[in-house]
Amino acid sequence: MPRDDVAKGEARSQILTTVRDWVQKEVEPLSMKYERDNIYPQELIDQMAAMGLFGMNVPEEYGGLDLDYTTFAMVFEEVAKGWMAVTGPLGTHHIMTYIVRNYGTEEQKRRFLPRMARGEMRCGLGLTEPNAGTDNQAMTTVARRDGEEYVVNGTKMFITNGMNGHAVALLAKTNPNATPPHRGISCFIAEKGAGFSVGRELDKLGYRGVDTVELIFQDYRCPADNLVGGVEGQGFRQVMSALEAGRINIAARAVGVATAAFERAVKYAQQRKTFGRPIGEHQAVQLMLADMYTKLQAARLLTYDAARKKDSGERVDMETGMAKLYASEVCAQIAMDAMRIHGGYGYIKDLPLERYYRDAPLMIIGEGTNEILRTVIARQLLQRYKV
Repeated sequence: MPRDDVAKGEARSQILTTVRDWVQKEVEPLSMKYERDNIYPQELIDQMAAMGLFGMNVPEEYGGLDLDYTTFAMVFEEVAKGWMAVTGPLGTHHIMTYIVRNYGTEEQKRRFLPRMARGEMRCGLGLTEPNAGTDNQAMTTVARRDGEEYVVNGTKMFITNGMNGHAVALLAKTNPNATPPHRGISCFIAEKGAGFSVGRELDKLGYRGVDTVELIFQDYRCPADNLVGGVEGQGFRQVMSALEAGRINIAARAVGVATAAFERAVKYAQQRKTFGRPIGEHQAVQLMLADMYTKLQAARLLTYDAARKKDSGERVDMETGMAKLYASEVCAQIAMDAMRIHGGYGYIKDLPLERYYRDAPLMIIGEGTNEILRTVIARQLLQRYKV
């Protein structure tokens, strides 16, 4: 094995060991209470910043860790095993760091990436609107140039870390009459200030403890220097590329939650007895466990394959779509099966099984619904197997 690969493997192992130990010592003891009472885990966010996790995909020259995407996925998997909600501020932040790293001007990189890497500037993605989710080109938020600023008006919805974060990658139409509409959409580095306010905080089924809010922009003035790349009309392409990386982290979260559910189920199956023997000796339970683990491993391998191809620079919208689609569906199935194996104990809040079940649907919906991802995958297949 080449020395570089050995060094990379050792560095990955060290990072994952650090994260795993932190999850066990710090995250898991707080997760039940914080999730139940919907408490924002500020101390855990600060600890992730101290570990450098907000700079995972930031180049070293700007103060980041510059991890490969396989390690990136593994980190998300480990954190999600302890408490999936904690990955929220981390995941949405990395969408914006990806955008600035890959599409920002050199001045923007120097100005923002070091702060983002240190977790001093924690970010989100201002994409979805009340009437524009999957159909992002239907957004109505508008940014009008006024001298050295853009004046932004509009509303964004379902924004993770919108209340406790400091900035968002804001999508707005700089040319509302463009055809097709995506050519008129631009991306801005929007820091909080006058005209940028938080509206409703949304009460969610799962993914609790982390804020998901409505953002309101009313004559918000964004410096023209904060237009990503300094060019209008590129925002849709920039964000769609970033969402490829986002789907890797969503798939990895799903694998993490599914792993936690499976591990609890397989242990419980060896401890719980019915009719004089552990339920794990009953064939019906054995078949469930076999299917759960097979699906889990397939989801993990799809996720790592997408991450590896992202590292190689390949186009991976199909691969990340498949990973996110399959891992999220499998996560929901495994969470349900783990509850069934636990019986009544799986349904009560004394154990985290019901939390896994409530958290799982987020991965099905977030970063592109599974329904739209199926169309993305199908279109790519028809191009690759064109006759």
